[in-house]
Amino acid sequence: MQIDVTRDAFPLAQVFRISRGARTEAKVLTVRIAKNGVTGWGECVPYARYDETLDSVEAQIAGLPDTFDRTALQGLLPAGAARNAVDCALWDLEAKTADKRVWELAGLAEPHPEITAYTLSLDEPDAMRASAAKHAHRPLLKIKLGTPDDMPRLEAVRAGAPKSSIIIDANEGWSAEIYADLAPHLSRLGVALVEQPLPAGEDSALDGIARPVPVCADESCHDRHDLDRLQGRYDMVNIKLDKTGGLTEALATLERAKRLGFRVMIGCMVGSSLAMAPAVLLAQGAEVTDLDGPLLLAKDRDDALVFNEAGVHPSEAALWG
Repeated sequence: MQIDVTRDAFPLAQVFRISRGARTEAKVLTVRIAKNGVTGWGECVPYARYDETLDSVEAQIAGLPDTFDRTALQGLLPAGAARNAVDCALWDLEAKTADKRVWELAGLAEPHPEITAYTLSLDEPDAMRASAAKHAHRPLLKIKLGTPDDMPRLEAVRAGAPKSSIIIDANEGWSAEIYADLAPHLSRLGVALVEQPLPAGEDSALDGIARPVPVCADESCHDRHDLDRLQGRYDMVNIKLDKTGGLTEALATLERAKRLGFRVMIGCMVGSSLAMAPAVLLAQGAEVTDLDGPLLLAKDRDDALVFNEAGVHPSEAALWG
């Protein structure tokens, strides 16, 4: 079995800002695994918030043994970007070797398009209103907030897109006091959910705070092992392949989350269609799908996912799975 890792950069259509900073391109690692003349591939997005870099993730992959399978991989690498790219490449390799689709191998129903959120990055209120108006035809908008003065931004987006449902992603940028001040206004403005309002590690501050709309754990939830301590504090969890360490653990996290009564959001880092393709399988029937990464790119991969009024479509075999 041969593993090759390459670095790819995809320019963004416009600057993408969140409360932690801004970027103009998506830097990803592409992993190809070849065995018996067949090659599978996967993509990951190393994330500085989780102490990941292109170098550190590439080093993790380079340290893998010569031969292993998906089951063994779960113990060879921790949850995170490195294991994600390798796990997804192994799924693709298995599918190509068996001449089946990944959803068949995983025992899943045939996938269908899912309506996805579209993300508006953090900006001044007037700019966010203009961006919301440009995308007001979309049924679900996700807005990046996370500053002490977010109310004018939220009001501006609602004015720009009066009919769209809105998701707020605070990216850990609020305090309990800021969240408590904003909470009464969320229902009035048609907010569908609030994602990670407080810093991960401060989840206990949500105890006893009114939740007029569902609160979703993102940075606080990486895999199934995080779920027990989130009960009673969050209504929903955001499952991302780059956090769980691939589709294998993501499927297990999804199953356990539903068993514990969590509602589920399927999210992504900013990456290409190759990174989204496995997540589309995971998103089938999820309460919220947020797989708009390719829509934020100026250029995507060949055989890219189809996005239209029906949502994000499952990948063709030429791309993945």
